[in-house]
Amino acid sequence: MTVVHEDQRAAPAAHRPGPPAAREWRHRVTEPIRAVREAPRGSVLAAGAFAVVSLFAYAFVRHLLHFPMVDMIVYRAEGSAVVNGTDLYALRVADWNLPATYPPFAAMLFVSTTWFPVGLLRVLVTLGNTGLLALAGLLSFRLAGWPRKRLRPAGVLLVAGAGVWLEPVFTTLRYGQINLLLLCLVLWDLNLGRDSRWKGVGIGIAAGMKLTPGLFAVYLLLTGRVRAAFTAGLTFLGTFGIGLLVLPHATWGFFTKYLYDSSRVGRTQIVDNQSLRGAVARFLHQANPGAPATLLAAVVAVAGLATAVYVWRNERWLPRAEAWGVCCTAVTALLLSPISWTHHWVWCVPLLVLLAAEADTERTRPARLRHKRWRAVFAVTLLGFYSFAMWLVPHKGMPDYRFNLLQQLPAGIYPGIGVCFLALAALRVRARRRAAGQSAAVRIFPQRTAEPTPRELVAQEQRTPAVR
Repeated sequence: MTVVHEDQRAAPAAHRPGPPAAREWRHRVTEPIRAVREAPRGSVLAAGAFAVVSLFAYAFVRHLLHFPMVDMIVYRAEGSAVVNGTDLYALRVADWNLPATYPPFAAMLFVSTTWFPVGLLRVLVTLGNTGLLALAGLLSFRLAGWPRKRLRPAGVLLVAGAGVWLEPVFTTLRYGQINLLLLCLVLWDLNLGRDSRWKGVGIGIAAGMKLTPGLFAVYLLLTGRVRAAFTAGLTFLGTFGIGLLVLPHATWGFFTKYLYDSSRVGRTQIVDNQSLRGAVARFLHQANPGAPATLLAAVVAVAGLATAVYVWRNERWLPRAEAWGVCCTAVTALLLSPISWTHHWVWCVPLLVLLAAEADTERTRPARLRHKRWRAVFAVTLLGFYSFAMWLVPHKGMPDYRFNLLQQLPAGIYPGIGVCFLALAALRVRARRRAAGQSAAVRIFPQRTAEPTPRELVAQEQRTPAVR
């Protein structure tokens, strides 16, 4: 062994492994290439054929419905305001009277949308979002540690093909939204190693573009990853500083005035809003639900973050604890936000991957331990995000939105899924801890065997030689 260690010390520097950060980046870049090479060709070809057919069908539907991609038009108008030096938060997109609602840092990034005509921009944004959907699938697989790496290329193709029909993703593509970009930034960040210098940067940039992802910095802080949390905070402050330097008047106006005016974003009570506040507003038949919605949001915020931390701290007993914690934090942010449009729920992608992993693990257990509960949970959740349920209730020409009790459930289906998911996460940890405790008890206090019968004692004495 000494000779081996001496040979390693004597090896040339060129053959020694690089620094941890360089090795991590090299692994991240080469891992997908290796996975594609090692993937079963039959699975990849079948998944690829499905993805091609599904995406062509989506393109046909998109052509028939003539998606206006109104949010993309707003982004382009924001970029034009930055280029032309006009008042960013005074603009209105003529056809829909929509204002700018994102921080000035996001508007500066939208300058790139002004480089292309609207027709070409629609194609580029659609292709880009489709690619981001596939990337979100890959990052979700990494976060959940499922499936095996050689099966992930086929999985990515399935996510890209089937994912476009999920209501949040479909609506994101329809409006030309940036939700999938924010999702990938956060997932990329949370897939980095604990010691990575870059951990927190993606969350900080996402929060600088749209404030809601900042809750993941709180999650990092509460789970003891203090350096990453501070990195996220400093990155966000950097985006604020850039905005203050380039657009001082707009930055000051946004963070002191426009941020707190929810009417600029939209009406709270419409079915498009799938936050807790929106669900309470529809239930109470009030445009401003006031204290009840605020109190409920505060309770859910505390309970949701507590569940995320509780899950993460029990990683000893719970497989995929980080994935559970991340999804709990995402659901909490969506429930807590005053306005969570249906397309904000693109976090359904990692959530469904996580539930699929649990269902697949359940399927591979021995028959005596196998249950169907996770497959049922996955199927019901998948159906919820495929259902477009909120659009099936009467919602046009109803200014007061007085839904009856049967209409309230589909009108607020995503908040219902979110609350159930948080409860399920807590119950999941509790069940795993109980199972681990029973296993430990069996090991520490083994079950006593039955007392031998007299015949067995006689046979044992005959087999044992006499001691002389």
